[in-house]
Amino acid sequence: MRTQRPHRLLLSLVLLAAAFSPLHPTSAAADDGGDADFIRTSCNTTLYPDVCFTSLSRYANAVQQSPGQLARVAIAVSLSRAHHAASYVSNLTREADYGGRRRAALALHDCFSNLGDAVNEIRGSLKQMRQIGAAGSGAGSFLFQMSNVQTWMSAALTDEETCTDGFQDVADCPVKTDVCDRVNSIKKFTSNALALVNSYANKGMP
Repeated sequence: MRTQRPHRLLLSLVLLAAAFSPLHPTSAAADDGGDADFIRTSCNTTLYPDVCFTSLSRYANAVQQSPGQLARVAIAVSLSRAHHAASYVSNLTREADYGGRRRAALALHDCFSNLGDAVNEIRGSLKQMRQIGAAGSGAGSFLFQMSNVQTWMSAALTDEETCTDGFQDVADCPVKTDVCDRVNSIKKFTSNALALVNSYANKGMP
């Protein structure tokens, strides 16, 4: 069962992320190479650089070597992934065959709650990023706003980890494998977004 297509949702999320021109995903080869090189170099500071570059390089023309834009796009990608995972797990809680495994059912319901919290936290980060650099904002305001973003993205990553941790005592079954594989993938996007947020915050200015 599918909800809104991931690509369309991602575009709408990124358009809400900041006041820049509508994004038009392009391949790295379509730009002059400098923007894509900037993304690759930035992604090399993350734990999952290949995942980072593959997911963000298509937005090179929107990022334009801006650490702030890159962080915003990374958060939007993370939000899209988390949103779809939460929707998927929500469907599983209604349709999955647990084979009488009560522990698996409880872990799945807890995971759905965790992912819902993660989505809210990532969404809050995205909204906060929109306010950075607003007229009248100084260095102190920037650091405060970035602290909020770092806190919420860290909390989102913790919630995603809590989801998979909840399956540790569950006997191996298709539901466990499916959910853990999906959420472990999402963690990589959230981790990468947090790393790019931290890099942007360390620059000390919008």
